[in-house]
Amino acid sequence: MALLQQYWWFVVSLLGAILVFLLFVQGGNSLLFCLGKTEEQRRMLVLSTGRKWEFTFTTLVTFGGAFFASFPLFYSTSFGGAYWLWMIILFSFVLQAVSYEFQLKAGNLLGKNTYRAFLVVNGVVGPVLLGGAVATFFTGSAFYVDKGSMTETMMPVISRWANGWHGLDALGDPWNVVLGLAVFFLARVLGALYFVNSIADEELVGRCRRSLWANASLFLAFFLGFLVRTLLADGYAVDPETGLVCMEHYKYLTNFLEMPLVLVLFLAGVVCVLWGIGRTLWKKGFDKGIWFAGIGTVLTVLSLLLVAGYNNTAYYPSTVDLQSSLTLQNSSSSEFTLRTMAYVSILVPFVLAYIFYAWRSIDNRKIERQDTVGE
Repeated sequence: MALLQQYWWFVVSLLGAILVFLLFVQGGNSLLFCLGKTEEQRRMLVLSTGRKWEFTFTTLVTFGGAFFASFPLFYSTSFGGAYWLWMIILFSFVLQAVSYEFQLKAGNLLGKNTYRAFLVVNGVVGPVLLGGAVATFFTGSAFYVDKGSMTETMMPVISRWANGWHGLDALGDPWNVVLGLAVFFLARVLGALYFVNSIADEELVGRCRRSLWANASLFLAFFLGFLVRTLLADGYAVDPETGLVCMEHYKYLTNFLEMPLVLVLFLAGVVCVLWGIGRTLWKKGFDKGIWFAGIGTVLTVLSLLLVAGYNNTAYYPSTVDLQSSLTLQNSSSSEFTLRTMAYVSILVPFVLAYIFYAWRSIDNRKIERQDTVGE
């Protein structure tokens, strides 16, 4: 049972890491009016991200579905209790879908620039709030869990939020905001790198390269700040025998040291991200930075999420009641469910291979100015 729980935490963490990488669509959209100085250039940018936005949205839904199937108590606690946070995130993604569908249709009432503003809203709100939500895996959230309430006939609710903010209170913790901003600027960096890789326009690509300086610097500042704080802060440790949760000094740093493979993955991810950014900045003809930075993003986020859940750690801690904190043991599905889904997950590599094939087919050549004619 423990092996299955760890396996599914790895799957969920991998989906979350891929989702953060795919936020380059949101990051690119947030740069729409900064990089695109003419109508033609803006169409090229929208056409570029418009080829990939479905991947991000589908991964977001799959991430939520995997959590629901493998760790249903987290799903009911976070998605059910912190619903304002998640509803705003989902609404911003709906705005994105509406924008791509209607912005260039003849006779639309709002005008194309209004729909493009929707893309910018999603490009800012999506990464910041998703980053803030991920940060609560380390900082905690205000909720109670009482499995005994399932026997109540009037209100059989296992978990409830401790305040009326229902997730928006996460933004009251400055460290959640710090990671949210780190994810936002990372998304902008990845978006700029993707434009360099997918657009054949010297002026626009040059502007993308120059935008990396400020966005990469801000990303590193916010990310390093959150990382140092997390490694030096007390963490939420779980007694493997009793299941009791207690505070432990330097818990997340200890997790890295006691899981050297995860530490190696994390360091390799950081190096890949820095290499992709640095190589793009210093070598004018280099346009493959999105692949290095993308792989590095997946490895880095995957490592952080593994540290949050492995090695007897409460991955979703409660700030109002330590013993309500969620762990891999007390929040997972039954062994039968986890085992059955494990068989189904064998198909995941084939799905990833298809996504890779579809990606390469869509990006078989770079976007040029003539591609915007008739858009």
